[in-house]
Amino acid sequence: MTPSTVPGPYRRGSRAVQEKAGVRELADHVGRSIGQGIRPVAAAFLEIQPLLVIGGADPAGAVWASPLTGDPGFVRATGPRQISVTGAPRADDPLAPALAREGTPVGTIALDPRTRRRMRLNGRSRPTPRGLAIEADQVFSNCPKYLQKRELHEGRRPEGPGVPRHGTRLTEGQREFVAAADTFFIATVHAHGADASHRGGNPGFVRVPSPATLEWDDFPGNSMFLTLGNLADDPRAGLLFLDWTTGTSLQLTGAARTSYDGASRTVRFTVTGTLETPFASRWRWSGPEFSPANPRNGD
Repeated sequence: MTPSTVPGPYRRGSRAVQEKAGVRELADHVGRSIGQGIRPVAAAFLEIQPLLVIGGADPAGAVWASPLTGDPGFVRATGPRQISVTGAPRADDPLAPALAREGTPVGTIALDPRTRRRMRLNGRSRPTPRGLAIEADQVFSNCPKYLQKRELHEGRRPEGPGVPRHGTRLTEGQREFVAAADTFFIATVHAHGADASHRGGNPGFVRVPSPATLEWDDFPGNSMFLTLGNLADDPRAGLLFLDWTTGTSLQLTGAARTSYDGASRTVRFTVTGTLETPFASRWRWSGPEFSPANPRNGD
């Protein structure tokens, strides 16, 4: 069964989580917003973005979320169901070999901290002479919940990407970085494709109990449960943390499982690989104005 013939926007895992949470009817209503076409307002949104996060599996099967950056216009809608990206991941990015192949399943998210808007597009990528193109299977927007507002400073920092640092566990500095984060991106996969999403909260919403373990509470959202649904069937996941002021990126790959305590949900992520890249992005963002929807830590 091809992605376009999978009935409805939801797969088995998402349906199971929706049933557990008692939100199937709400999910059906929200799911009507998922389509395959890129509307003019979505195309206009993409053309002003300096950042696109892309998620998928590397040739060995590990899942990663990677940042793609460029001058606004580097992401454009070039067809009713297609976007084109000028440039591709750095050669040392874990997803670079997969994106050099035709038909790689990917999930993408364009998140604009300036306006607290975000758009997700999932589909299949193919390399092009200028970068890559993605044919859409799912296109939709999410509400601004848990998005921190930031302003984009003028000009780009002069430093290019630094030497990547690989590991299998978090260093002490990386643990502190993650524990202070207010935003991260998560990539997941399923039998027919991939997805990229966002998680946000006040600093400390991600807990780091050990060098190989991260935890966070799953806050109430749009009731689609695409991420948790994918993880219910396939625990592979990739996380991306960005230092919005220095441009450093921290990419993690591993496995994530969700535990349930009544209406509460906690995700526990086990790290199997890390990649830290200084100055991965040349863009400079301001400090955050935290979302009023963020729960207080511990609530």
